[in-house]
Amino acid sequence: MTKANGTVEATDPPLKIAYQIGFWTAILMTVLTAVAFAIAIATPPISGPFCRSGCISYPYFSVVSHVPNDYLWLYPALFIAPLFLILAICIQGHTSSSKRIYSHIGLSFALACTILVSLDYYIQITVMQPSILQGEMDGLALFLQYNPHGIFIALEDLGYLMMSIAFFCIGMALDNDGRIERALRWLFVVSPVLAVGSYIVLSVIYGNNLEYRFEVLVITLNWTTLVVAGILSSILFWRILQSEKEEAL
Repeated sequence: MTKANGTVEATDPPLKIAYQIGFWTAILMTVLTAVAFAIAIATPPISGPFCRSGCISYPYFSVVSHVPNDYLWLYPALFIAPLFLILAICIQGHTSSSKRIYSHIGLSFALACTILVSLDYYIQITVMQPSILQGEMDGLALFLQYNPHGIFIALEDLGYLMMSIAFFCIGMALDNDGRIERALRWLFVVSPVLAVGSYIVLSVIYGNNLEYRFEVLVITLNWTTLVVAGILSSILFWRILQSEKEEAL
């Protein structure tokens, strides 16, 4: 059943399924993001501008003693972007048809983020990590997560910028019908503005020496956004599903 403003009520079977999937996806995404965040914070950098002690430098041959500890955060982080993509699809069902173009664009950027970040993390786990342990280090320096201006950091930067743009588009697609919707809308709109703005500022300040400064900032910003958005989305979907149950009685 479609409302006058173009949104679909939860009594529509396909949308009910979307809300159910969205509820559990939001919870799982929140938990995995928080776990990855905690592990990452507990894993101090051993190279680059934020390293304080025991620092290593190119070609990073001595990193074998840091494996697998330095790679643990990648396991939960591997699933964050795919879960966000699923959540974005579920949220699309809660948007009005007049704003659906924004959610479609947001899904495109969410898909791009998922491909970039998931591929980046999966290669680190399945290629870089065993190669380091086997002593097969020839030609790996450019791809290692320890290289502050390597391919790993570049793909993360691009992937999380794509996620930021997806945030903005999804935020633009949401209506201001309730407090949770308004909170989600503001969260999704403000977060990417900060991310893109910080990228511009840091790029101007550091130029070719940007290294992983923006990567740390954008991950902190985006993962915080995902945790808060996951909590808000789960509450939103739960309330809709509960309201439907009450109406069915």
